[in-house]
Amino acid sequence: MEKHSCKTHFFTIYKGMKYLFFTRLFIARLLIVATLAVLTAAGACTSLKTGDETGSEEDVYEGAFYEGSAMGYRGIIRVRVGLDRGTITDITVLESREDWNVGEAAIEELTDLALMYNTTELDAISGATETSRGFLEAVERAIMGP
Repeated sequence: MEKHSCKTHFFTIYKGMKYLFFTRLFIARLLIVATLAVLTAAGACTSLKTGDETGSEEDVYEGAFYEGSAMGYRGIIRVRVGLDRGTITDITVLESREDWNVGEAAIEELTDLALMYNTTELDAISGATETSRGFLEAVERAIMGP
């Protein structure tokens, strides 16, 4: 009967664990790439509407205003968003019960950022996370429609 040292068993276990780690890592990366490919092909990664096939973007967005609402920290946040050829031109808060010193300050900051970067894919303001998420969701709903 052949004796094996602890060192031999350690390397055998190490090789098996190394194989499992790299196999799982490969599968995880493969799933991420496949998910991104499916989302991109389905058009789920777009941030704004782009007009329909029959009309031009000018027809759809020329001076258009859309309303959206979502739940904030203290209640409903309702906004009106102005769009012109796919660009956010104006965001007006129509209704909000957020506190003036934290929630309203976050809404003002996010309004400026959404107008500057023309997107709702922004990080929440620290200390006003629920307000931030509600405001950005309301703007997104206004842009995307019901």
